[in-house]
Amino acid sequence: MSGQRKCPDCGSSEIVEDAHYAQNQLVCADCGFILTEGLLTTTFQDEEHLQEVTYSRSTGQNEQLSRCKLRGIKRVQDLCKVLYLPAVFEETALSYFQRAIEHPSFHLVSLEKKEILVGCCVFVTCRQHNWPLTMGTICSLLYADKELFASVYLCVLKELELDVPALSLTDLVKTHLNSFKLFQSSASVPAKFAEDKEKMVARTIQIVELASETWLVTGRHPIPIVTAAAYLAWQSLQPVGRLTCTFPRFCKLAGTDLPPPAHLRLKELNDILLRMASQLAWLRVLNVDKKTVVKHIGDLLQHRHFLLRSSFSSGDTEDQSATAAGDGSVSSPQAAGCSAQAEGCHPGGKQKCSSVRRPLLPPCLINPRKRLRTAALSPSDQAITGDEAISDSEIEQYLRSQEEMQEFSKAQAWH
Repeated sequence: MSGQRKCPDCGSSEIVEDAHYAQNQLVCADCGFILTEGLLTTTFQDEEHLQEVTYSRSTGQNEQLSRCKLRGIKRVQDLCKVLYLPAVFEETALSYFQRAIEHPSFHLVSLEKKEILVGCCVFVTCRQHNWPLTMGTICSLLYADKELFASVYLCVLKELELDVPALSLTDLVKTHLNSFKLFQSSASVPAKFAEDKEKMVARTIQIVELASETWLVTGRHPIPIVTAAAYLAWQSLQPVGRLTCTFPRFCKLAGTDLPPPAHLRLKELNDILLRMASQLAWLRVLNVDKKTVVKHIGDLLQHRHFLLRSSFSSGDTEDQSATAAGDGSVSSPQAAGCSAQAEGCHPGGKQKCSSVRRPLLPPCLINPRKRLRTAALSPSDQAITGDEAISDSEIEQYLRSQEEMQEFSKAQAWH
């Protein structure tokens, strides 16, 4: 190299040309300062003449996204447009999808799971921003199986280490009822079945809160309970023309699925309402059953705190009442009639006592699952009591011999 160039760092004129990974560089021989770095080249001829290569000829332009990733990005954008999500949500969902599709756990999954992965990223984004959206809505838009969606969703949370806040029951009720088609009359929904949205949401929230206070929500999937509560709320607002409408028909009119446990949740809610109705004086004279109790849900919810305390007793109160009944403390017909009325029965005995005061316990304790029967013992095993005499030969098996005692003492000496 020409000696006219000097190192800007040390001022030395000893500038040499150094080939580093086939890229020629001008380096100061005294201090090692690099004056010029090599140019981007692709062929031996370019390297020889140090010709600069344009970006269009380099490998940078050829780095294109895969077809699967491009299709997934397009699906995320389309799903956000269908749900009318803000632009910030779309950017977050796209970043989650790109992280997930590049994760090794999702490289060899089926196309169905990759399609569900799109919905999971959008669902996580909505949950993090407290946007009202349920898993059922995403599954209906993607035509995806709910159980498979739930498994992929949990896998996404685990692999990407995402934190999703829990959804409150009130928000879940509002979100679930937003998908109902009962709030305006149409060809499929008669005018007598259409209901005001705000009234139905408010009544459903009250029934769900009642279910939460009576252990019907704890440890269970909330959608069946919300669906059953919505059915009762819808009937109670106009009971005259809606008592004949069955639960499956209601779900069909609302355009929602009927979860399999919803019938059980409806039965449990009716039992709670009947117990509460037995404590109201103006309802004792009526023959209230699980169908007609819907007419009085408004009164029951208005006084639900008092009625719950009256319908369910603590353990001490129940023991005292049982002791008093055993001692014959009720000595007069008037007292017997009062006690019968306190339990929701008529003194004449014409109406069967609808409920016996019991503690307010979870359903799993009231109706426990049947335990599996153990195999029956053989006659020889049943004859063993544990008090049998031990023979001398069996005792000698557990006694140490003289040699074993000597070896044991030697082993103890090492310690």
